[in-house]
Amino acid sequence: MTRPPPPGSLRRRSLLRVFGVAALRSLPLGSAGAALVGAALPAAAARPELTTFDINRDEDGVYLSYAVDFDLGRSVDDALMKSVPLFFVAEATIFRDRWYWRDRRVAHAVRAWRIVYQPLTSTYRVTTVGGLSQSYSTRADALGAINRSSHWKIAEPGQIEEGAGHYIEFQYQLDTAELPRPMQIGISGEPDWQLSVKRTLRLN
Repeated sequence: MTRPPPPGSLRRRSLLRVFGVAALRSLPLGSAGAALVGAALPAAAARPELTTFDINRDEDGVYLSYAVDFDLGRSVDDALMKSVPLFFVAEATIFRDRWYWRDRRVAHAVRAWRIVYQPLTSTYRVTTVGGLSQSYSTRADALGAINRSSHWKIAEPGQIEEGAGHYIEFQYQLDTAELPRPMQIGISGEPDWQLSVKRTLRLN
């Protein structure tokens, strides 16, 4: 009478066929199963981090300097490599405190960029919405051109009332609303596409 194979042996044989004998022979079955699960799950992109956020105010107005450290998730990078244009937006809003009603918005500034991969030249084209375009040879250089700003004027001096309380709300994000509509539906809820960082800071 032929004895049945020991529990788990069939699963181990399947793993050996997938990963190779040399890679898994020395692993216990539990480790091999964990390796299979790990291989099936794509690595998630790290959450974006605001590494610089400085506000300067003088007689000419209010200026913001910031830097956002981030990398693209796998599905976002795949879309970029397929020449899907990606849009990034930096938005700064200044509010004046009001105890009797909702706080009043006194200034609002927006910057936006479009980045697209050009396969014929193997370059990344970055366009400031409403402004200039420039090509970069690497993705890192292209992202470095859009993830920071220095001495960005976000308010005129007359928009800030002396003696009143003000605060700034800042957000930097990947704007999925600019993607084709069918694609927006397909990526709904995917963590890779939720690239956003926010900061609130008192001005005075």
